[in-house]
Amino acid sequence: MSIYTQLPEGIDEVDIIVAGGGTAACVVASRLADADPSLSILVIEGGQNNKGNHLIAFPLLFPTALLPTSTTTLFYKGNVEPQLDNREMSVPTGGVLGGGSSINLMMYSRAQRHDWDSWATPGWSADEMIPFLKKLETYHGPGPDSVHGKDGPIVVSQGTFCSERTADQFIAAANEVGYPTVKDLQDLDTSNGVSRALRFVGTDGRRQDAASNYLHPRLEDGAHPNLHVLVETKATKILFEGKRAVGVEFKPNPAFRKDNTNVQRVKARKLVIGSCGALGTPLLLERSGLGDEAILNQAGVPVVAHIPGIGQNYQDHHLLTQSYYSALEPNETFDAPLAGRINMEELIKSNAPIMGWNGQDASCKLRPTEADVTALGPEFEAAYARDYLSNPNKPMALMSLLGGFPGDPSTIEPAQYIATSLFTVYPCARGHVHITSPDIDADIAFETGFLKSELDVKKLIWAYKKQREIVRRMDVYRGEFVGVHPPFAEDSAAALVKLDKPNDKNISDIQYTAEDDKVIENWVRKNVATTWHSLGTCKMGALANGGVVDADLNVHGIEGLKLVDLSIVPENVGANTATTAYAVGEKAADIILKDLGLAVSQYTAAR
Repeated sequence: MSIYTQLPEGIDEVDIIVAGGGTAACVVASRLADADPSLSILVIEGGQNNKGNHLIAFPLLFPTALLPTSTTTLFYKGNVEPQLDNREMSVPTGGVLGGGSSINLMMYSRAQRHDWDSWATPGWSADEMIPFLKKLETYHGPGPDSVHGKDGPIVVSQGTFCSERTADQFIAAANEVGYPTVKDLQDLDTSNGVSRALRFVGTDGRRQDAASNYLHPRLEDGAHPNLHVLVETKATKILFEGKRAVGVEFKPNPAFRKDNTNVQRVKARKLVIGSCGALGTPLLLERSGLGDEAILNQAGVPVVAHIPGIGQNYQDHHLLTQSYYSALEPNETFDAPLAGRINMEELIKSNAPIMGWNGQDASCKLRPTEADVTALGPEFEAAYARDYLSNPNKPMALMSLLGGFPGDPSTIEPAQYIATSLFTVYPCARGHVHITSPDIDADIAFETGFLKSELDVKKLIWAYKKQREIVRRMDVYRGEFVGVHPPFAEDSAAALVKLDKPNDKNISDIQYTAEDDKVIENWVRKNVATTWHSLGTCKMGALANGGVVDADLNVHGIEGLKLVDLSIVPENVGANTATTAYAVGEKAADIILKDLGLAVSQYTAAR
C-alpha cells in the first residue's frame, strides 16, 4: 500500500501534488489515477489514516468527532464576535484522511437546482452537474434515475437501523404543521416538505467516506503503483517559480510525530492542487504569497500575486439543536449505548444493526408561510420578496430528527431523548479567514460573521418556533429539556414544560409575545453554532468581483495551480455540503483530465 507517514527516498518529484486529503481531494486523486495509472500523484494529508478506525467506520460512534480531544478533527478558533454574545466561535473541520466525509453526520442532502444555477458559471449549472452527482453514488432510495446514480463509489441507503415509531410520528407531526410528505427531497427540485432520511451509510452499516470508497481501493488493488498518500504531514506552503506553482513544502504534523520537525519539499511536474478545505486552503495560499497584499505585508509574507478575494466571503450555516424528553424505549434511541448503559464493545462484536445508525431518521426542507413572513416584520418581508418569493426551490431552513441527546450523556439524567438539528441557509452576512504570520501554527484572524445581519437572526427565531411546533405534536413528546431551549418566563405561554402524557390532539400553536421573541434572540446569540459547512473563501468568479479561481478552477494569474474543495463555492447551498464536495471533486477531475489531454471516455468508464 502506497500510504506513508514519511515520504520514501526517491519520491522528490511527481506529476501532480494534492495538498490536502479531504473529501474532494480523495475524489480527484482517485479519478486521475484511474485515467492514467502511469501518472504519479502525491496526496499530502495533515491528519492520520482513517482506515481501521472503528470510531469512523461505525455510524453510531460519530459523536466522538465532536469531542475536544478528537484526533480526527481540526478546530479553527475564531475571534471574539460581539453579536455572538462576545463568544469565540470554534469551527471544526475534518482532520483525518477523507476529511469531513470521515467524521460528519453522514446525512444525504443535496444542493437545490437554484443553488448550482446561482453560481452563474459556465459548466457548473444544475443540468451540467447532474452527471457528476450521479457518478459519485449508488443510490438506494426513491426518486428518478435521471438524477440519481446506480453504480458510483458512495452508497446511499437507510443503513441497518431506523427508529420507526419516532420517524413516523415526526413526519405525521410535520404534515399537521403544514409540511407535506414528499417522495424525494434530494431530487434538486423538491422543497418545503418532509421525508424519511437517507444516509451516507452502506447496506452493511458502515460509513461511506471518500478515503474508504475512493482512495483505499486504488491503494490496495496493485493497479495504481504511482498513487501515493502521505499522512500526518502538513503542507506548509506552495512553491513558485515566478507565477508558476512548481511544488509544495511540507513538514511532519507535531500532533502525531514529535520526533521530526524537518521541512521538506517535493516538486510537481504538471500541477499542484490546493484542497485543504474552506478554512485551510486560503491560509495555505496566503502563506505561499497569494492574497491581499496588505494582509500579506502585515503577516510578513512576500507577495507572489495580489488576489484580494482569498480568505474573504466565508460562509457557513447557522445551527441550533434542541432536545426533548420522550416516552421512547431504550432500544429506540442512541442514548443507552452512548451513555454506556448498553455495552458498546458487545454491539460492535455482534455487528448489531444499531451500529449502522447515525440517529437521524427524518429530514425537512422548510419555507415560511405568508403569515410567518409578515410576522417577521417589513424589513424581512422585503428581503424575502427579493430572495425567496420567486424561488420556490429555495428552503429557508433544514431540520433533522435525532433519536437521542446530541451531547455529553454524562451531564444529563439517564433517559430516552429526541432532538432536532436545525440550521438556516443562505446567510446574509459574510466572514473572513486570514493568516497573521508565515508560521502554520500561528494564530489566525478568523471571523465567522454569524448573525451580523438582523435578517439571519429573524430566520432562526422563525425556525426555532417551527421545529417546536412539530415536536409538540409527536405522541412520544414529553416536554423540553431545560438548558437547550430559550429560558422563557414561567408565566409565558411559551414556557417550557415537562409532561407525563402526550399533548392533546389538535393543539394550538404557541403564541409568542415580543418579550418571548427577545428571549429567543438572546438565546440564539448565545447558542448559535457552526454546522461544519464552511465554504466560499476562494470563490469562483472574476478577479475584479473578488473571485479567486476561474470556471476551470485555475487561480487567477497563476499557472499550474488549481483549487478543488468547498472554498471555490461562490454562493451558498440549501443542503448539507458533503454531496457538493464530492461533486466538486468529480467535476474537477473531468476538467483536469481535459487539460492533460487524457481521453474523457477513459475517465468516464473508470469506476
